[in-house]
Amino acid sequence: MPRKNEIIFSGEYVALLSDIKKRIISARIKAARSVNKELIRLYWEIGKLIAEKQVRYGWGQSVVEQLALDLANYFEGLEGFSANNLWRIRNFYLAYKDTPKLAQLVQEIPWGQNIVILQMVKDAREREYYIHSTIEMGWSRNVLLNQIKADAYRISLKKKQHNFEKALPVNLAEQADESLKSVYNLDFLGVTRPILERDLEKRIVEKIKNFILELGSGFSFISNQYRLEVEGRR
Repeated sequence: MPRKNEIIFSGEYVALLSDIKKRIISARIKAARSVNKELIRLYWEIGKLIAEKQVRYGWGQSVVEQLALDLANYFEGLEGFSANNLWRIRNFYLAYKDTPKLAQLVQEIPWGQNIVILQMVKDAREREYYIHSTIEMGWSRNVLLNQIKADAYRISLKKKQHNFEKALPVNLAEQADESLKSVYNLDFLGVTRPILERDLEKRIVEKIKNFILELGSGFSFISNQYRLEVEGRR
């Protein structure tokens, strides 16, 4: 029978531990997403109720303030139902009630990110871009905020200067496309002042290198400014 230390340091044990960790993390993420989806649905229903009752009975600001007080008294210690947030919930419903596609998508991202998009982005297509990007790229609230400030949507509309779509599988091409857009965004590279070309190149190459390495097997980063010879030409 193997000794305890032999088991702990064996490749099989390390693989087992890694597998269990991944499953736990995956389950926690799924659980968090499920809770988030239910919360967004709840907010949607509350927003719908408030908006409809205000129209039907001619209620104004006072009803929202009263609701906040009564909910705080009934659910002691429960956050998320202040007067300010109830107004956000109402506006959230009004913003997406006529766009079923976006109404479904907003359930996939946290409330904090939803509020950032709701308050900072007014165009429906632009909202869809940032919602999709938050889902696909896993943007935190701060990252999303910075991307909006950097006008990432407008950058994404510019003509693409790469051949990722032809050279990579579809899923990796999409990742490469997003990565390249981020590279063009100098704020994302931490550039906030004038910078020498060689320093800028170094930062861009580092970003590309990290991305290529994340693609896994089948891709290789050789070096920057590497000469390729194709049909006798360099």
